[in-house]
Amino acid sequence: MRLVLRTLALLLLAAIIALGGMWYAWGRDLPSVTDLDVLEFSGTTRVYDRQNKLVATLTPTLSSGQSVNRNLLPLSQISSWARKAVVTSEDRRFYDHGGVDFIGITRGLLKGLLQNDLEGGSSITQQVVKNTLLSNLKSARTAERKFKEALLAYQLENQFSKDQILNAYLNVIYWGDGGRNDIIGIGGAAQAYFRKSAAQLNLAESAYLATIIPAPNTRYKDFLGYRPLMKNLLDHMVQDGRATPAEAAAAWRQPIYPSGWRISWGENGKVLSASLDRPQSLADNTPTPPQAKAFHFMQALEQELAQQIGRKALYSGGKVYATLDLTDQQAAEQASLNARLPDGATLGTALIDPANGEVRALVGQKLTGTRPADWNNAVQARRQVGSSIKPLLYTLALSLGWKQSDTVLDAPIEGEYQPQNYDGRWTGRQVTLRYALDHSLNLPTVRLGQQIGMGKLEDKLRELGLTLPENAGLSLSIGTLEASPLQMAAAYAPFANGGNYFAPSLVRRVEDARGTVLYQRPAPAAVRVWDEQTAWLGLDMIRGVVNDLEGNQGGLGYNARIPGREVAGKTGTTNDIKDLWFVGTTPTLTGAVWVGKQEGGSLPAWAYSGTISAPIWQQAVAGSLAGAPVSAFKEPSGIEYNVVRRVNMAFRSQPLTSPDPEPAPQPDAVQADPLPESQLPEGTPPQTSDVQSPNVYVDPQTGQAYPQPDDLIPDAPTPDVQNRDGQNQDGQNQDSQNQDIQTQDGQNQDFQTQDSTATPDPAPEFSDPSLTDPSVQFQDNQGTVEIVPQDDSAIPAPPEAPPGN
Repeated sequence: MRLVLRTLALLLLAAIIALGGMWYAWGRDLPSVTDLDVLEFSGTTRVYDRQNKLVATLTPTLSSGQSVNRNLLPLSQISSWARKAVVTSEDRRFYDHGGVDFIGITRGLLKGLLQNDLEGGSSITQQVVKNTLLSNLKSARTAERKFKEALLAYQLENQFSKDQILNAYLNVIYWGDGGRNDIIGIGGAAQAYFRKSAAQLNLAESAYLATIIPAPNTRYKDFLGYRPLMKNLLDHMVQDGRATPAEAAAAWRQPIYPSGWRISWGENGKVLSASLDRPQSLADNTPTPPQAKAFHFMQALEQELAQQIGRKALYSGGKVYATLDLTDQQAAEQASLNARLPDGATLGTALIDPANGEVRALVGQKLTGTRPADWNNAVQARRQVGSSIKPLLYTLALSLGWKQSDTVLDAPIEGEYQPQNYDGRWTGRQVTLRYALDHSLNLPTVRLGQQIGMGKLEDKLRELGLTLPENAGLSLSIGTLEASPLQMAAAYAPFANGGNYFAPSLVRRVEDARGTVLYQRPAPAAVRVWDEQTAWLGLDMIRGVVNDLEGNQGGLGYNARIPGREVAGKTGTTNDIKDLWFVGTTPTLTGAVWVGKQEGGSLPAWAYSGTISAPIWQQAVAGSLAGAPVSAFKEPSGIEYNVVRRVNMAFRSQPLTSPDPEPAPQPDAVQADPLPESQLPEGTPPQTSDVQSPNVYVDPQTGQAYPQPDDLIPDAPTPDVQNRDGQNQDGQNQDSQNQDIQTQDGQNQDFQTQDSTATPDPAPEFSDPSLTDPSVQFQDNQGTVEIVPQDDSAIPAPPEAPPGN
């Protein structure tokens, strides 16, 4: 006996410890069951945009996985037979248990052991929880889901009546494939299967609908095979006192004709023949709801307001003044409609006001003219951002005293992490930061990250509202971070507003039906992430991505140009071409576009961000700005311009005093015993340890020597822009295709911003030996050297550089 008691005590202790562990892991962050109180609300709330134009009305909705029922029925509008049949079919002890039916669970476990079927046993209350509050866990048969279901089921039973819970269940349950739309809820099922309202369903029809719930698409197609289940259900209803024997017998004999079926009936409920003639009739009977204005913006707005003021206040009637701009929204939607995407791809677009972080448009899917999917890629998606993260790293370098003209080596990196440039090649030369970003080179970018320090980059990304992956290491510098289009738009907005980050917001004010203010958004709080000069220098670099190269020269951002408007931005393409990005800004509008497959997976090899995402961004923003006054980026004081390698670049006119950049060796200094890069202080500029002489670079892996023109030896990122004679000594742009803009009289006219008063120095004369060399060497990952003819006076970009990285 003592042994038995001791064993029971140990088992009880183990159970308590297990429950405690599950609570610690899963039970501390549960959704609120009050989200299911929407069935009590009947009022409509009107939503106005930033120009006080009526957008739409908000009505209560219930989500079921990825689907939403926007036609909720109160219990009074649902046939009593339908209620009784569903309870008998799905949870016979619904009115007897407290949310979790332990008898049903035991029965389900036995069924699983004997029939290898783990389903069954979930109460209606648990199914409501699973299909609404825990829809993100979908149908996974996991201990976490079951544990959370049980906790929330008990909470649900404590806050709502049985009829309220049943009402919610009848409105969210999935009843089959309606073609373009799922059949969700009893109202949709009654219309799809019997072309009548839920209130008109008789007992026979209700029994049919209840029996197909577990597998509607399968059971609908086999009327004869599943007809006996109706008899079992009617017998159980009699046993449970929900129907009399006479009512059940009459229902069994009652001829029913589910939509699409041709059925011949005999006496006493006998089916003589049954054939499915028109299976598409379910879709015909499931009309597409009218397209709501600003569908995904309204969806995101509901979610934000439900957290701010609660669902009861949200749906009780009143007015919501949103940050949406209908003009911007319509332009973004039109761009989505017009977008030409690879098969199976969709998109997400977010446009915000850089001056305050207000969200002006959201499009969460590729639009087709019908009701879009509920999943909102603009807000909910988290996708790797690829090279669109690079401007944030380069701007961080500028904030530490680097210049656009400073150089970083374009060659393979030592160590376990071995990234490659997009085309798999490298030049073995020092390239300017401007050139590296223009061509989106990975190798110089990772080297820059090494020299600056990944810890500094991580801190800056957090300031910009981005969530970091765990243990990303150097790969973070080239975009392994995941973000939504809205997050990326907010991270780029500081380029346009002088360096301030604003958390995105969708609502300004909410009033109830009497005009009482329920919510007033606080004044947008600016968080300074860049000083004004750094923000301008970073902006100048991403203006270069858009404007330095023409389309036939491999310009990455070329397709984002808007005639007559100032545009800056950056493309991004991830490994295996899974995600395509363009993130950019104008003086008054910042936006991001993501393109990819909803379920993940690679896009075709011809898909580039520069030719797919950038044009979508361009059309959305150009449409938004159509008719608006032309504005210019506001240039701060302390900026001047110099032409470096035939590119007009912005520089600080005064040395950066804080933070102070690390001291650096002079360009012509050769270090006898340099420290390895891993031991250098963070932020230290490029070392010359691998340079045998000022004009030779030796690849540390292959031993191959590469001639280095004098002007390609790395300059220390000192705050001084010019040397003593007033001429910038950084070298010629390696891109042979990056030409100066020619005036009619043949004189060079370098690019200037509309509000700039600085006059750049004339393009210097270069004595770089590469300017007369008829060829330039490129090396690929196999060590093969290719001789590329020179067609101009500058070093070309890597051959066949794809236009979308």
